[in-house]
Amino acid sequence: MLVKDYMTRHPIMIEPQRRIMDAQRIMTENRVRHLPVVGDGKRLLGLITRQRLSIAPERLGSLDVWEITHYLAGLTVEKVMVKKPDLKTIDPHATIEEAAELMISHRIGALPVVENEIVLGVISQIDLLIELQNLLGANDDGWRVTMRVPDRSGETVKLTSAISDQGWGIMALGSVRTPKTANSWDIVVKVRGCSRDELASVLESIPDQQILDIREATAYTTAKPV
Repeated sequence: MLVKDYMTRHPIMIEPQRRIMDAQRIMTENRVRHLPVVGDGKRLLGLITRQRLSIAPERLGSLDVWEITHYLAGLTVEKVMVKKPDLKTIDPHATIEEAAELMISHRIGALPVVENEIVLGVISQIDLLIELQNLLGANDDGWRVTMRVPDRSGETVKLTSAISDQGWGIMALGSVRTPKTANSWDIVVKVRGCSRDELASVLESIPDQQILDIREATAYTTAKPV
């Protein structure tokens, strides 16, 4: 799973000499939260975020309405953008885990995707959350099950074999280490082709594994901002 497959391609961009009021209008009209700032040939110069378009209250407090209007009219994108030296970017061939790590460690909401200094796209927290939904089978109806299993080889195979031996379909599968516990894992699996009672009966028969949750989950779609 690489950034190039999950980023927003051909994002809306803006030039550094444009006014910040233009940037605000573009972001509002297109429901986006990040605008790469580019020069000739889509070369990255910076990034505009919603936070960058806000004005410090202490600055506003010293101005009257006419001064505020004049102040805003004179501000350009170049003056408020996150400039390239301070900007975190990512290569299109990086993994989405690497993208997530950069966003988490630097507390940022999106990364311009850049190759040879050219902007190819943007990948955001929303993109990553949508892929988390997809990994857990959010696009299909079925039974969403959470199982707690021992931390040893063969436990995932036991679980998937118990399901597939019944001829039921597995639409998604993911696992995380049990919070605050080093000797077990929690596996989320989405299953179709059975009733809840049938599924519970089969899962309860797996030695040393525990059902934490079974619930019906229906498909849904999400429209995402950039």
